[in-house]
Amino acid sequence: MDTKKSNSDWSDAEIQAAVDAYLNMLSREQAGQKFVKTEENRILREGPLAGRTKGSVEFRMQNISTVLVELSRNRIEGYKPAKNVGANVARSIRRALDASSILTPEDFVPTADEATLEKRAAKLERQPFLYVPKGIKNPIQTESNRKSYFRDPELRAWVRQQAEGKCEGCGNPAPFEKDGHPFLEVHHVKHLSQDGSDLPSNVVALCPNCHQRCHHSSDRVEFTASLYKKVARLEEE
Repeated sequence: MDTKKSNSDWSDAEIQAAVDAYLNMLSREQAGQKFVKTEENRILREGPLAGRTKGSVEFRMQNISTVLVELSRNRIEGYKPAKNVGANVARSIRRALDASSILTPEDFVPTADEATLEKRAAKLERQPFLYVPKGIKNPIQTESNRKSYFRDPELRAWVRQQAEGKCEGCGNPAPFEKDGHPFLEVHHVKHLSQDGSDLPSNVVALCPNCHQRCHHSSDRVEFTASLYKKVARLEEE
């Protein structure tokens, strides 16, 4: 009697292991490094996916490709998207993608889409920074229904790490946490619409109140000027 598990009823831990392995392979593929799918399959079945069949692991990788394509993200060339992915499985894969700490080159790509930028920055923020991100000197503007700019997810993550959970405007702790991290908003001191840069010297992490103060208060000019005195890395552009 076959004691191997069927392709159904995968636990969240198993799906997370599959997603992490997939992203690891994707990162290597995008870096031009070779890997053998059958060997990676075997390693998974000897570890976190013990008891799963070779075919079920292969199919799960195809499921992950399907979800990535639906999210307009890159996929591994060797894993053709599966045609039918259950809604519950797709939701579990999306959660695992958001939770994964495995970085791919795609995670570092600047984007003008706020939701994508925030997801990439949140993922990068889980890693320690041993360098200052380069940022973007002249952010490119794109137009859809409204104007937006390509911004660096690395820089957003780094600036929030530098703040250490405190607003760089008022000095108070972040008002709440989001996904286990202090919630601070990243602000360009010289606005991008005024040809400001997306560089460390022009970006601060602020609580929502201070952020809105920079944009809408009657003393926004004076308050913005005070940021240059409070945050040593800032430089007037």
